[in-house]
Amino acid sequence: MSQNFYAVLSRMKYITRWALMRNTRPENICEHSYDVAVLAHALAVLTNRRFGGKVDEGRCVLLALYHDAPEILTGDMPTPVKYDNPAIRDAYKQVEEVSAGKLLSMLPEDLQPDYKTLFFPGDAFKEEKKLVKAADKLSALIKCVEELRQGNREFQSARRSTEAAIRAMGLPAADCFLEEFLPAYELTLDEQS
Repeated sequence: MSQNFYAVLSRMKYITRWALMRNTRPENICEHSYDVAVLAHALAVLTNRRFGGKVDEGRCVLLALYHDAPEILTGDMPTPVKYDNPAIRDAYKQVEEVSAGKLLSMLPEDLQPDYKTLFFPGDAFKEEKKLVKAADKLSALIKCVEELRQGNREFQSARRSTEAAIRAMGLPAADCFLEEFLPAYELTLDEQS
């Protein structure tokens, strides 16, 4: 019997983000998930090292890698549409849960328990989920910075609202990242070196 789970996951590279925005460079959910995983790891390390946290850094990375996997089946819902109306937000959340269940069912039964907590983390990894959410927003903010550096003013409003949303989360590691690491994304390669 053919197992489709990993082949279906590989299709993340075909799902584009920022569908309502003109992009100087398209972004797909596969590369976005990698970026979120790197950022979630950074936030977890900062939380543990500088702010006395005890979060599971590896769990943050895994949750980040799979956080948008349900979008393989649903597509990426643009943020303004997804969050503008509570009814749409709640309905889309249900659609994502059905999609996550469908993906989970594509695994052999003996592997499903290992992936279930990635698709349905519940309350067991509350702090890790917060950091992944912040990392997701940081990834969006970095995309805005990159687009603005290319002269694409389409991302001005998104940058302001995304940065405000990150600050409103009240996560010391995210605030630290904004102050200490985000400015480097404004630099050229020569300036970064």
